[in-house]
Amino acid sequence: MRVDAFDFDLPEELIALRPARPRDSARLLVVRPGEAFGDRWMRDLPDLLRAGDLMVFNDSRVIHAALAGTRAPRGDGEAVRIEANLHARDGADLWRAFLRPAKRVREGDAIRFGDLEARVEARGEGGEAALRFAESGAALDAALERVGAPPLPPYIARKRAPDADDEADYQTVFADAPGSVAAPTAGLHFTPGLLSGLEGAGVQSARVTLHVGAGTFLPVKSDDTAGHRMHSERFEISEAAAAAINAAKDEGRRVIPVGTTALRTLEAAGAGGRVAAGAGATDIFITPGYRFRIADALLTNFHLPRSTLFMLVSAFSGLEQMQSAYSYAVAQKFRFYSYGDGCLLFPQGG
Repeated sequence: MRVDAFDFDLPEELIALRPARPRDSARLLVVRPGEAFGDRWMRDLPDLLRAGDLMVFNDSRVIHAALAGTRAPRGDGEAVRIEANLHARDGADLWRAFLRPAKRVREGDAIRFGDLEARVEARGEGGEAALRFAESGAALDAALERVGAPPLPPYIARKRAPDADDEADYQTVFADAPGSVAAPTAGLHFTPGLLSGLEGAGVQSARVTLHVGAGTFLPVKSDDTAGHRMHSERFEISEAAAAAINAAKDEGRRVIPVGTTALRTLEAAGAGGRVAAGAGATDIFITPGYRFRIADALLTNFHLPRSTLFMLVSAFSGLEQMQSAYSYAVAQKFRFYSYGDGCLLFPQGG
């Protein structure tokens, strides 16, 4: 499909720079085929779902992937300030990162981030580089938490710097497995009280892990969806989670992933309509025409124009339906993107 089919106008003032407080006071747009849009609140979820529904959460934890440092001087030259955004781990001491200004960095350069040093092992396209750190494994993880900062999405970072509030705001309350460089943002709406309310309503839950990479923010540069390739992301599904998901499917209960990351995990591991436990990586790119195997509904945020995530929700609920839903959301001044409001989507034909 042509990428411009997924374009829409979005006023800049609707891009949320801070989350709703409390989290579950965010608005919720309910999108069901053949019905008027429902303008609700995230805290209404227990009333909108059924006893026996299974919500699947991504429990990945965001690491301090935004680094500010200095490149060591060359010869008689001066040190250069360098910003790095880690996006994929390739080894115990090796990360791929986007550097800025990338043109001031060469292979072999040393960059110091506070008391943590890295060396540029390789250069790639688009400002990407491979960084080999002096620390490794758990010691490197601890060092990144010490010297780094929360990696806010580019459209927020252009407006303001990360601060102390983002430490908690850009992390779900059920975050557990460190590894993401971007939050699974649909999960940011949940509070202990909302989770308790869902449990009291008979809604079940399971957790999977997909470590979100910076590729989630990369624009689609091709004119046609066939020309775009997704970055690969690591995922893991426990035996217990797979058993809970498969039991729900066998019993005709709805499986509702919380966020596009949870959905992509289930679909990547869901060959034959059953989810396999284990670890792996996925670069699944879901566009209209995709046949969903596991997800029966989807809780997600509002996404960027022309993005792979808007393509995904258009595949799930129908392009015309989502164009209409987003037009309604803009007119009703819903808040967009990572810190914005949410949608509860039901599939086309479902």
